[in-house]
Amino acid sequence: MEIDEDIESILYIAREISVYKIPSLKANEGHRANEWGDLAQPLWKGRLRIIERSQGVALHFEDAQTVFARAEYDPTRPCVEAVLDSSRYFVVRVEDSGKKAYIGLGFAERTDSFDFNVALQDYTKRFKAVLNVQADSDEPSPHIPAGPKKDYSLKEGQTFSIAIPGRNKPSTSTNLFGSTSGVSSEISSVGGGVPLLPPPPSAPRRR
Repeated sequence: MEIDEDIESILYIAREISVYKIPSLKANEGHRANEWGDLAQPLWKGRLRIIERSQGVALHFEDAQTVFARAEYDPTRPCVEAVLDSSRYFVVRVEDSGKKAYIGLGFAERTDSFDFNVALQDYTKRFKAVLNVQADSDEPSPHIPAGPKKDYSLKEGQTFSIAIPGRNKPSTSTNLFGSTSGVSSEISSVGGGVPLLPPPPSAPRRR
């Protein structure tokens, strides 16, 4: 016997909502509830639940017997749009088997529509936070401590040689971090030793 491990979480419930048949949108003017006809005579009445499952969130329009409509909510492509002339009415895009339709959604109280908005906004924030975590998982974390710093300074008694192009290669050479005791012989092989200046004459003593 298989057990369904998909956990269902109810993000919001409105006990009484109204659904309206709405006219086609005129150009890009936006929807207005006062163009839906008599708002006291909705197409359907029932309840609205926002349900979250592992595969996402959906809006369920339902009554005691049937599910009137169902709309998948994708924060990257929201299916809910507020109207221009009221805070209690929205337009919801419903898709089924590739077919798409728009219905009007009305709440009896402004507090209900406010809570509806908050529930969708909270889910959107969580959704975006998960996307950011997934995007950052491929990048090295700035909180990972760096390894011990390497000391490239010359220690006491260590020297290094420089190879000058066009000159004979010294018989003994080391890299920048090596050591050698033949630095004076190398300098003479690439142009002679550096002459030392004689000491300055001693100043006369004052009596």
